[in-house]
Amino acid sequence: MKDSISTGLRAEVDLQIAKENWGMAKAALHDLWRAERTSSAASFVISRFEKLRPFVPLVGCRLAILRSFTIEPAVPLLRAAAFLGGIDLSVHIGGFDNYAQQLLDPASDLYAFGPEVVILALQTRDALPAIWEGYSDRSSAESDGAAAEFSGSLGQWLRTFRSRSNAHILVHTFEKPTYAAAGILDQQAADGQAATIQRVNGSLTDLQREISGISILDYDALISRCGRDKWHDERKWLVMRMPIAAENLLALAHEWLRFLHPLTGKIGKVLVTDLDNTLWGGVLGEDGLNGIRLSREYPGAAYLALQRVLLDLNNRGILLAIASKNNSEEALRAIEEHPGMLLRRRHFAAMEVNWNSKAESLRRIAVELNVGIDSLVFVDDNPVERQNVRLELPEVTVIELPPDAMAYARAVRECPLFERLSLSSEDRVRATLYSQQQDRREFEKSHASLEEFYQSLEQKIEISRLSGSNLARVVQLIQKTNQFNLTTRRHNAVELERLVADPAWRVYAAQVADRFGDNGLVGVCITRHSARICEIDTFLLSCRVIGRTVEDAILHFLVEEAKAQGASRLQGWFLPTRKNAPAEKFYEMRGFQLVERNDSGALWGLDLANAAVACPPWIALTTPRSARVEECAHA
Repeated sequence: MKDSISTGLRAEVDLQIAKENWGMAKAALHDLWRAERTSSAASFVISRFEKLRPFVPLVGCRLAILRSFTIEPAVPLLRAAAFLGGIDLSVHIGGFDNYAQQLLDPASDLYAFGPEVVILALQTRDALPAIWEGYSDRSSAESDGAAAEFSGSLGQWLRTFRSRSNAHILVHTFEKPTYAAAGILDQQAADGQAATIQRVNGSLTDLQREISGISILDYDALISRCGRDKWHDERKWLVMRMPIAAENLLALAHEWLRFLHPLTGKIGKVLVTDLDNTLWGGVLGEDGLNGIRLSREYPGAAYLALQRVLLDLNNRGILLAIASKNNSEEALRAIEEHPGMLLRRRHFAAMEVNWNSKAESLRRIAVELNVGIDSLVFVDDNPVERQNVRLELPEVTVIELPPDAMAYARAVRECPLFERLSLSSEDRVRATLYSQQQDRREFEKSHASLEEFYQSLEQKIEISRLSGSNLARVVQLIQKTNQFNLTTRRHNAVELERLVADPAWRVYAAQVADRFGDNGLVGVCITRHSARICEIDTFLLSCRVIGRTVEDAILHFLVEEAKAQGASRLQGWFLPTRKNAPAEKFYEMRGFQLVERNDSGALWGLDLANAAVACPPWIALTTPRSARVEECAHA
């Protein structure tokens, strides 16, 4: 039966490709992958995405894997899952067990490949043989010495790599043995085998703090989740140096994707959920407020667990929204009054509770929150609704919920689009920021003109240089801002630190506040000075402040800063993408002249000797040079 389903889905994919129905072909590939997550299916998905590549949005990523064991069978599974998540991976696999040489030799294949992300996947038995085997034959001092020596070498390898590459490094932790050499005595000793391995893993955390652009994948925890007894295949290890059982390769690929999604910016910003039989058990219109199932006991516990996951995501900076076919008044009452609800009205940035199609509700939510439709992730218990959304809105990520509601929470928690490599202060209060945004929209309606609204808004902008305190948020904005982003250059933390160290470069961050509260850090500009020309490498703003003349105040600052540094010309590229059309006319409408146009975009320039870019008079601006509040009206 399963084979016939897979065969039918493969035929459907090819049929839709032949008809040039790219969205439906992608949806059919998703169906196939859900039905059959095998090496054969992975090869099919990859081959068909080669045909779809020009017609579906994908972000490229160059990934290198350095390893001490055979990893090749996991790579097609990784590439297939990545394609379905919108990531086009080019993968380089380092030579077997020569990771040190790859990192240290500037002429190695690793550096020739030019990776953006490097995975360092080492087994404990390979990297620390003195601790893995024969542990009981050695003294504690000998084991500690071996661990310290390896940790020191690893640190040197990573420092050398960092001096030559900006690539992000993902390091596996070292696994504990299934059975310790000393048996149950191992956990009773501070210098036991497990404790020694844990100290090596602790040294990885130290390296992460010391060297920028490193993340740690808890490989030992992954093994535990899958089952330590079931993770390994000793026969394959002895025959072909492949220690991981075939059924666990997909789990490893998914664990890598949890990091690759935030690293490539392919993330979900908004989780949109249904209500009936999703956030609670039962149908509100039929069962009534007191009849829906939502409690700490079965079966209501399944829905409570899902709400707990959604609340965790909300605290991680992911917005929540509702798309439900329901009576609005009854639904709001249930959300606010049911004693089992963890989520209340204040947790949702948008609510579409009506009888519209789910696709229409999702479109309206994207418009209301001013986010791309591809940043929405949809959760609904009804497979028909899920499939309709996949077909009507192929850009939306639809989580496939299992038949058993007890597994809903896990399905959502495992979605890699919700992973983040760091949390900024803005992430922690994002729901509040969007609530303030709704207040601003209502406030705008009460004014007769835009100028009156701007004046009453009492906006304040503080521009500062990049520092350790705002680095994480600046990187986050660079990675995920799409609409008002003139070049969409995705600089990472390592690159930014190098730019700051170069006197020709400046990295600025803009924080905006108004009468409704603090918008947080919402803008980033990067400039480079060369031969009396100041070039804007990056100019971006969060969608929360687009259209409030914040961009004009920041451009005013850049003009004055360029003049102060002796530049006679300010110039910048507009590089078009699928999403940054709102920024296309930015330079042209502010007096810049077209300098050059090519297949990549357009270069615009401004003669500083004869130009003065005014700052809106309703904005108070604080700059790094002024160290005081400057009223733009008098700038």
